[in-house]
Amino acid sequence: MAAPLTPDTSPEIERMQIERWRQMSPAEKAAVVSGLTQAVYDLALAGIRLRHPDASPRERFLRLALITLGRDLARQAYPEITATDLL
Repeated sequence: MAAPLTPDTSPEIERMQIERWRQMSPAEKAAVVSGLTQAVYDLALAGIRLRHPDASPRERFLRLALITLGRDLARQAYPEITATDLL
């Protein structure tokens, strides 16, 4: 038997979860991934708003780009980042 995915879930419940994942259509799986991705973006933006309450919407967007894309790709995609004090 494979190692459990999480230490706080019983093997029976984990088996049921894996079976449900196997039964999901590709569209259902994509919807789950999309929802989780949006939740991560929402949490990242909440953290940015908490740390930078006076930031403009554009600054928040650029800070999110730095977090999600990394410094090099964010600078390539949004050259204005270089001219700011965000780096």
